[in-house]
Amino acid sequence: MISRLLVALNNRLTRWRRPRVAPANLLVLLPRCLQEPSCERNVGADVANCRRCGRCRCGDILDLADAVGFQVQIATGGKQAVAAARRQEVRAIVSVACATELIMGIVMVFPKPVLAVLLNPTETPCRGTGVDVERVREATRFILEGEDHGNQA
Repeated sequence: MISRLLVALNNRLTRWRRPRVAPANLLVLLPRCLQEPSCERNVGADVANCRRCGRCRCGDILDLADAVGFQVQIATGGKQAVAAARRQEVRAIVSVACATELIMGIVMVFPKPVLAVLLNPTETPCRGTGVDVERVREATRFILEGEDHGNQA
């Protein structure tokens, strides 16, 4: 519960800072657990391995990235996510994960602005999770264009 409050606080502070970056400088980080568990594609190695079959939300977010031009990485762990976020060309991050992972990542990449989007809760943590793609779309739109629809987490 405290982690969720910290995520909401981070998002409010990030929105207050009003970061603006070019699409090429925005990284959307996705967790490996977003991938359908029965999928045999290794999207953690390369997002291009996703066949966008519609069984998970990875393809929807990749379609959005193709349309807008931001970077997407599916991280297989926290170290990989932090390394991707620390790359010099990355100036802002939209991160999708559980609250605990989000807080650790936000701290590790400070002072880069991070808008966090919480995963939808599932019965089995870290497996076959989901995310509201519209929340990801709104977070990217805010960083790229300054459009704010009032979503905080």
